[in-house]
Amino acid sequence: MGGNPFANSFRDLIVYQKAREVAKKVFVITQSFPSEEKYFLTDQWRRSSRSVGAQIAEAWAKRRYPNHFITKLTDSDGEQNETRHWVETATDCGYLSSASAQELNNDLQAIGRMLQSMMNRANDFKGVEYSRVKEPSANYGSINEFFAIKTEN
Repeated sequence: MGGNPFANSFRDLIVYQKAREVAKKVFVITQSFPSEEKYFLTDQWRRSSRSVGAQIAEAWAKRRYPNHFITKLTDSDGEQNETRHWVETATDCGYLSSASAQELNNDLQAIGRMLQSMMNRANDFKGVEYSRVKEPSANYGSINEFFAIKTEN
């Protein structure tokens, strides 16, 4: 198995890919929910499941600063736990089979373990080589283009 052992983007992280898979599953499942659940269970569950991956993406942008990286991963783990709560709620309401609930909970538990591992190894993600955007510097003009500077008359 050759290739680059390092992630060049948050999209390369297995945990991010798994988070997207869970969010897709939640979306499909909630499409069949009754309309009276639209503004409560459906919206809340979709939001939390989608936020798991969004927080991982934000963490990636902050990986050069381990404490910030850990904070965003902690937020992702919190969203993962909230998503598990909605799995239980949907099951309690009879909208989700116990087999589907178990599958989702297994996926979410795996995501939680991966997030914890990343938090424990936050310094390994600092990688200077992969932390820079490779583009030529642009000429941004004078400072006056950025600020409205009043001149006295």
